[in-house]
Amino acid sequence: MAPADTNTDADPNANASAGVGAGTTASAKTSRRTPRPYHHGDLRRAILNAALDVISADGPSALSLRDLARRASVSHAAPAHHFKDRTGLLTAIASEGYELLAATLAQAADLKDAGVHYVRFAREHPAHFQVMFTPELLRANDLELTTARTLAGERLRTAVSAVPPEGRGTDPRLAGVAAWSLAHGFATLLLSHNLDGPVGDQDPEEVFRALTGMLFQPKSP
Repeated sequence: MAPADTNTDADPNANASAGVGAGTTASAKTSRRTPRPYHHGDLRRAILNAALDVISADGPSALSLRDLARRASVSHAAPAHHFKDRTGLLTAIASEGYELLAATLAQAADLKDAGVHYVRFAREHPAHFQVMFTPELLRANDLELTTARTLAGERLRTAVSAVPPEGRGTDPRLAGVAAWSLAHGFATLLLSHNLDGPVGDQDPEEVFRALTGMLFQPKSP
């Protein structure tokens, strides 16, 4: 594909007609600005990675498509070609986040382990985590987003439904809300450093596993 920044070369005869010597002409050729390429390798991935770096450092409000193009060394029109606008980019990040979360939850052995995997996902993908749960930043009716979000929800519901009724109560939906609230709340407090004191040098995943031991236990006869 041709570069988006169309920087045409100067007419080599123009210097000659102006009385410029051959040496000067060669120097002019080497000083021409090299246009930024429209794409290089996987441009979509490069832009997503650049956006995730910005979000991790400064939050979603710092995102600028023009700045991302500069970071990826591409035309300023390239991000818009792939994502249309800033909302489209953030929606793509959230969609990817839900896909990663669903894949992570699928590896869990049971509900407690699903919570541990949820916390692990938040720690490993903090930028995704931040965007996923900020609906005002996203295009709510995006098919990719709704599909990925539904899949992640199904993974959690599957883990909850595997718990015997005596261990989760009679309403599995509320049990799912309780499990999600515990994992999401812990992950959010952890990422915002509100648990630095209580957790200290302990492994956050092991701390969370201990917390889950206080809930979802069969009632004593």
